[in-house]
Amino acid sequence: MATTSLTARADLTVRRRWAVLAICALSMLLVGLDTTIVNVGLPAIGHGLGVGTRSLEWVVDAYTVAVASLLISSGALADRLGRRRVFRCGLLVFGAASLACAVAPSLGALVAARAVQGIGASMLSPVALAIVVNVMPDPRERAQAIGIWASVFGLSMAAGPVAGGALIGAFGWRSVFWINVPVVVAALVLSALFVPESRAARARRLDLPGQVLLTLVVCVSVAVLIEGPRVGWSSPAAWGAYLVAAAATASFVAVERRRPEPLMELGLFRRPAFTTAVLGAVAVFVALTVSLLLTTLYLQHGHGWTPLAAGSATLPLALGATVCAPLSGRLAGRYGARRPLLLAGTFLTLGGLTLVGLRPDPDPRQLVPAYLLIGIGFGFANAPITNTAVSGLPPARAGVAGAITSTARQLGSAIGIAVAGGLVAGVGPAGLARASRPGWLLVAACGVFLFVVARAARHAPATSARAVSSRV
Repeated sequence: MATTSLTARADLTVRRRWAVLAICALSMLLVGLDTTIVNVGLPAIGHGLGVGTRSLEWVVDAYTVAVASLLISSGALADRLGRRRVFRCGLLVFGAASLACAVAPSLGALVAARAVQGIGASMLSPVALAIVVNVMPDPRERAQAIGIWASVFGLSMAAGPVAGGALIGAFGWRSVFWINVPVVVAALVLSALFVPESRAARARRLDLPGQVLLTLVVCVSVAVLIEGPRVGWSSPAAWGAYLVAAAATASFVAVERRRPEPLMELGLFRRPAFTTAVLGAVAVFVALTVSLLLTTLYLQHGHGWTPLAAGSATLPLALGATVCAPLSGRLAGRYGARRPLLLAGTFLTLGGLTLVGLRPDPDPRQLVPAYLLIGIGFGFANAPITNTAVSGLPPARAGVAGAITSTARQLGSAIGIAVAGGLVAGVGPAGLARASRPGWLLVAACGVFLFVVARAARHAPATSARAVSSRV
């Protein structure tokens, strides 16, 4: 993705450049936390609004579907209108939607507000990283900043259940949305003071037909996964959804092939390394969200644990991700993506297999090692997957590749929630351990797939320093 000239950025002091990173990382913390913080609160939300588990899946997926659908377009809009302007607009939308979530009187209102919150989040993640890349003229400083960025995102995703459990235990489920408001206000004030405006030297055109079709594909596909167990996989409604999803997908491919500047550059999928990396990003986030949701339901619904206790049970996962994310970045930079991907696949597979035989009653001797293994696998996975996706690409295409990979992560989160919810829907507390076994096998299978990604990464060309520094 093209950026403004280096001379426009070189006049920023070192202190101000790192202040910009801190402000943008704060927004990334919000996006990551809200992807997982609500998971631990689902039982409390269901109790407060009087709804069941099946309907609650939309509370999480309305957010992730909106983010997944709009990430690429938000980046293109920021290049055209100004990154700081779109970033601040995203903060305002996210903050207003958080307020609406906090006071939502019904499930429908909460789901709608979560979707709007996702729209705001889509303006924060890619745009904030583009701002960071723009203010860091030195490639080495820029690479260090991107490493810190990745660590913040990994920490926020893994720490969401712990933070959510603490807030819900102390203040109720609405507090997981109220807490966003002061953070958004602080980010708005600080961005006005420290973040410079920037635009791309040549902004990409907005692809509205592609955006509409991509949103339709994602929404219908996730809806089928969520509602399929309820309406029946072979029911007329399900078959209608299959046909809509297939037609929308075919139309999306046809439209994107004809566009001079498509929303999604389909030619990138001709590269095996890129395609497997995108699928690997989906797999990693399927594994993470399945793990978090099954844990929440098993401990809270199945055994009456408080949200704080259930969130604290995932501390080993957060610890593993936090420690291993920066280590993975260093390994990928020194040795390439293959080694950290092999480590990620090994630990994720072992973690999933450890929980296949989940006992009816929680046993810390089984849970703690399993969550630690899954956290380590998650921590090792993200940096090499992105590195594999952009390997050998020129800067302009590396930005698009990074955006597609980010979209794949959000899609993986949505799929994971839908699959986990479908496994335990209508299952009583006594049967949750048995019902969750296919989910833990899925986590292990996602780990095994990372070995395929590692094999593809071995044949991928090395990533140039220029491409790494321009990744958005």
